[in-house]
Amino acid sequence: MGAGRACRGGPSSSSPAAAAAAAAVGRPFPPIAASCPFSSSSAAAAAPAAPSETASTSVTKTVNGSHHFKIAGYPLAKGIGVGKYIASECFTVGGYDWAIYFYPDGKSPEDGAAYVSLFIALASEGTDVRALFELTLVDQSGKGQDKVHTHFGRSLEGGPYTLKYRGSMGYKRFFKRSALETSDYLKDDCLLVNCTVGVVQSHTEGPKIYTIPVPPSNMSQHIGQLLTDGKRTDITFEVDGEVFPAHKVVLAARSPVFRAQLFGPMKDKNMKRITIEDMEASVFKALLHFMYWDELPDIEELTGLNTTWVSTLMAQHLLAAADRYALERLKLLCELKLCEDVAINTVANTLALAEQHHCYQLKTVCLRFVALPENLKAVMQTDGFDYLQQSCPSLLTELLEYVAKVGEHSVSPCLYSNEVLDGGDANGRRVKPRI
Repeated sequence: MGAGRACRGGPSSSSPAAAAAAAAVGRPFPPIAASCPFSSSSAAAAAPAAPSETASTSVTKTVNGSHHFKIAGYPLAKGIGVGKYIASECFTVGGYDWAIYFYPDGKSPEDGAAYVSLFIALASEGTDVRALFELTLVDQSGKGQDKVHTHFGRSLEGGPYTLKYRGSMGYKRFFKRSALETSDYLKDDCLLVNCTVGVVQSHTEGPKIYTIPVPPSNMSQHIGQLLTDGKRTDITFEVDGEVFPAHKVVLAARSPVFRAQLFGPMKDKNMKRITIEDMEASVFKALLHFMYWDELPDIEELTGLNTTWVSTLMAQHLLAAADRYALERLKLLCELKLCEDVAINTVANTLALAEQHHCYQLKTVCLRFVALPENLKAVMQTDGFDYLQQSCPSLLTELLEYVAKVGEHSVSPCLYSNEVLDGGDANGRRVKPRI
C-alpha cells in the first residue's frame, strides 16, 4: 500500500524529506523512477511484448491386439442349439477384455442352423468402447485363401463401432455350414479363428523439446554380484548339509521375516549361523538367488536336469519357501509358472499347495483342469490325489461343483494340456523324488 501511494504521489515523492521519513520508520524505498511500473520513464522504455504462440496436437489412433482361437472337435459342437456359443478365453486389448463367440448352430433362429455365426464381444465393465474388428477363418490347406471380414483399411460411414458391456459385433451368417464342412477351413475336425481388435483412443500432445535416453536399472546386477563374489558376508545358513554365506542387510531388506530374525528385538547379536529345517538345499539356493538378483534362477543350471516335471517340482517347493519368508513377488512368479505347467501327475499336489498358501488363481486353474472329463479319472489315480484327500478334504466339495459345471456345458474349449510330465509312471502316478 505504501508503494502504491508513493507511485501516485508523482515526482514530489522522491524528495529528500520523503526519503528521510521513510528511513525514520524503518521502511526504506528505492528511488521511485527505478521502482514504479507506472512512471513515465519506465513506460517509455518498455517495448511491447510479442504475442506468445503455443501449439498442441490431438491424436486419435487404434491400439491393436490379436487372439488366435482354435476350435477342436467341431462335429461334436454341432447341435448345441441355436443362439448357444463356444467362447474363447478372454484377452486384453487397449485396457479392455474381449472374447470370441462361435455359434456352431448359428445365432439367429430364422436361419435354422444353416449358418455358423462368429462374433467379438466386450467382456469389460465400464464405459462404452469404440473399436474396429477383423475376424478371419484360416484356410488350413496352406493356399492362403482365408475368409476375412474386416473394418480396418476401409471407410466406415458411421465411424468405429461402439460397444457396451457384454455387447457384441459380428456376423450371423459368417459361413454356410454345409459349405464349411467340405472346405479347407476344417481340418482334423478343427477350425482356426484369428481376431484382431483395434481400440480407438485419443490424446493430446504438446511439443517435446528434449530427448534424454535413460538406461534400464542394473541395481539387481550390482546386488547379485555380492552373492556371486561372496565377499563381506556376515551370516551363514546350513541347509540340508550344505552351507550358504549371505549378507544380513540384503536379506533384511528383501524379507520382513529375515528382518525380524536378524535385526528384530529378539535377535542374537552373536548369531553367525542359522540352520534351516524342512527345505532342500537347491530350493534355498534358488531362494537366495531371487533375493539378490530379483529373478528366478536357471533351473537346469541349478539342478542339472532339464524337464518340465523338475521345473514344476522346483516351482512348488519355491512357492512354499516364498510364502514362508513373505517374498510376495517370488510367490506370484511361482504361481504363474505352475499355472502354465499344470499337468495330470502334478496337478493334485499343486492344488493342495494352492489351498495351503492362499493362491486363489492357481487353485481355480487346477480345479478347472481336474474337472475336465478327459482328466478327472487319470488325476484320481495319482498319489498326489491321495495326498489331496488327506490334507485338504474340503477341496473335494469344490471339485464336485466344478465337475457339475462342466457337465452343464457339453462343449468347452480345451484350455490345458493333459500330458503326463516326466517323473510319472505309465498310469500317471506321480513319483516325488528330491530335487
